[in-house]
Amino acid sequence: MRQSKECVFDEGMGCGERLRQARETAGLTHEDVSARLRMPARVIAALEAEDRSSLDAPVFVRGQLRSYARLLGLDIEAELVEARVAAVTPPELVSHTHVPRVRWVAEQLARRAIYIAVTAVIAVPVWMATSPHLVNNGLALHSLDPPISGATTAMTGGGAPAPAPRTPLVASFTTMPRNTTAPATALSLTFNADSWVQIIGADGRSLEQGEVAAGESRRYAVGEVGRVVLGNSSAVVVKQAGEPVDLAPFSRANVARFTLSSDGSLVPVGN
Repeated sequence: MRQSKECVFDEGMGCGERLRQARETAGLTHEDVSARLRMPARVIAALEAEDRSSLDAPVFVRGQLRSYARLLGLDIEAELVEARVAAVTPPELVSHTHVPRVRWVAEQLARRAIYIAVTAVIAVPVWMATSPHLVNNGLALHSLDPPISGATTAMTGGGAPAPAPRTPLVASFTTMPRNTTAPATALSLTFNADSWVQIIGADGRSLEQGEVAAGESRRYAVGEVGRVVLGNSSAVVVKQAGEPVDLAPFSRANVARFTLSSDGSLVPVGN
């Protein structure tokens, strides 16, 4: 970004005033900043005037101010703290249910007993119905020991018929193939800068909500995510089934909103 002259800030100046002076020093208009940040010009004007009543939630304002300051080469972290544009603290998860260990062990034993009983109910009738069927077909049990040569010679020499040759029994062992396919990843998020996220599961419950630091990533399986909101979306790399996704159709004021359909594709939603 080019600057026509050096920008000097007065002590005690707020975020909006610093951004306005830096923009004017750089020779940029609201429309220029809007085109570069893909943010409406009215939002740029509201940020400079510090009129947050017409903007989104404070956590989205943080992302918009940081994107604007990054474009102008400013550091406004101290002003963000003084301006009470605080980060959203993720809600504390408190468990309201507790299963005693004795009850848990009893439930496990009951499940195993039911499994054994069901297996016996299915296997025993099959075995009883199959055993007479094998005998009626003329199949007989044979010893796996080799015949005694002396006894065979005596019977053949005395005129008695020689025993019929025995059919060898062969046991076959087949190894069942193992399924080594890992669960497919339907959606992955990589954060190149601090961003705010809201992830709603396909069943309507909240999977995650709050600020995510730069360098972190999230991955979700097929059918796990239903709706996604991303603040500072220009700093988030989204991949669907391993392929990068262009967030422009889903973004407004650097906030992306979309849902995941049943086949895993992304669909934009209204504000």
